[in-house]
Amino acid sequence: MVAPESRHGIGVSPGTAAGPVVQVAPPVPPPVGEPAPADADAAVAAIRAALESVAVSLEERATGADEHAQQILKATALIARDKGLMKAATKEVGAGTGPANAIAKAVESYAVQFEQLGGYFAERVTDLRDVGARAIAAVLGAPAPGVPSFTVPSVIVAQDLAPADTAVLDRALVVGIITEGGGRTSHTAILAAQMGIPAAVQVPRATDIPTGTVVALDGDSGAVTIEPGQVFLDEQARKRELRIDAFSRATGPGATRDGHPVALLANIGGVDDAERAGGLDLEGVGLFRTEFVFLSAETAPTVEEQTEIYRQVFAPFEGRRVVVRTLDAGADKPLAFADLGEEENPALGRRGLRMSAERPDLLDAQIEALAIAARETTADVRVMAPMVATAEEAAWFARRVHENGLPKAGVMIEVPAAAMRAEHVLGEVEFGSLGTNDLAQYTMAADRMQGELADLLDPWQPAVLDMIAVAAEGAQRAGRPLGVCGESAGEPLLALVLVGLGITSLSMAPSKVPAVRVALSMHNLADCQRLAHAARSAREAGLAIEAVREAANQEFTRIL
Repeated sequence: MVAPESRHGIGVSPGTAAGPVVQVAPPVPPPVGEPAPADADAAVAAIRAALESVAVSLEERATGADEHAQQILKATALIARDKGLMKAATKEVGAGTGPANAIAKAVESYAVQFEQLGGYFAERVTDLRDVGARAIAAVLGAPAPGVPSFTVPSVIVAQDLAPADTAVLDRALVVGIITEGGGRTSHTAILAAQMGIPAAVQVPRATDIPTGTVVALDGDSGAVTIEPGQVFLDEQARKRELRIDAFSRATGPGATRDGHPVALLANIGGVDDAERAGGLDLEGVGLFRTEFVFLSAETAPTVEEQTEIYRQVFAPFEGRRVVVRTLDAGADKPLAFADLGEEENPALGRRGLRMSAERPDLLDAQIEALAIAARETTADVRVMAPMVATAEEAAWFARRVHENGLPKAGVMIEVPAAAMRAEHVLGEVEFGSLGTNDLAQYTMAADRMQGELADLLDPWQPAVLDMIAVAAEGAQRAGRPLGVCGESAGEPLLALVLVGLGITSLSMAPSKVPAVRVALSMHNLADCQRLAHAARSAREAGLAIEAVREAANQEFTRIL
């Protein structure tokens, strides 16, 4: 009997799944040797119509989608209507390029610029290429690329899922997601976790798996087993039942086995997320991203408009904390009404609190709206600033928060300087929260959106763990709580390590909370400290994971 083949990627959304493969239709390539247009004006008009049809289609898909999906789809529609993209395509037509190839060349020239800019722009490259592929299909009269229709619960496989596809997946039919590309912080990873669909990224040769082939997926380990056989599937089902049983027995506030409290919180991005998370067994929200209020607006939202949104977000969390991150924007996440101009490296430029220092009116309006909404609800509202590097910046932000009657100001620790000087930075505020995605990026000098650098961006990198440990030690000296709201908080074994380093709260996609709660309940604080030491003592990330897995409670690792 031939053993089933296994391939290993990166698990980004927990749980197990099995089913037949549905391969996502690849983009239609522009024709080789496409003739120059006989009528350049007609070709330009065809391209404009194709891009507009893509924008309209995306907006139609946004209708009925949840709030987070709507944000993504509407933002992608804006790319299709980007005047610069149309101008670049028009220039290609003028040079004698056929319409399909003109779109392709314009998209790729834009993609290069986005990748060089990094940050928010680099995050939009997948969206940009998806828009281009759809426009090329439209101008050729071919079917649009994307997820085909199917009726049997299946595992979706793609090179990389476009956000426009991921955002509208039918959760009743999609039991798992596998991609050959992507990364821990890609749209696919984040949306899959939010939707509770097991997923693995960077799975080798995933797109070579024939449609209809049965695969088993482990979204925790990233393992994909091809044609697993009934014995394997039965074992997977048994493991799933053990997990469900363990999750059902572990409820209430997060704590280690010996009673050390660790608050378990949700990351949310809007009103719909808040309403869903509000009904779950959570201690509140550890990261409310407020960008959706601003990014699609043509003019700065008023205090009244913001207050109504924040009130709706706070309402489901009566008596529970809601940690709000103020606007994280700048040249890397441009706002139509706050253009600070081009920067050589937006990821290192005037983003987050630095942008707020340039436009304090936007920050003051947001804090005023948050204060009003907090007074009108019973949520424990805490407000933190992104991209803080110095104690002076923390003090400047805290004054503005306190002057508006909000008692708890905090900062994001995502810059190595802030981590190394955490005692002084956190001494100016009431709490801190580690953004491990950006902290890893800046510590390892590796763009978090560069899939080829995923190994460097692994939060298990001992250097990143060292940086977290330094920040936690500074927080303890300052007598301030320090949480983690990056994706690493939702990895059960890594969560144990973080608690061992001194982290006091963990915020993650709600679907990841049960596994983390169980992990904590099966380990003492001393166990977590021992695991943290083992991870930091390893030479590299892979060895750190192995060391922690071997030293952790084996009763837990058997169901992980």
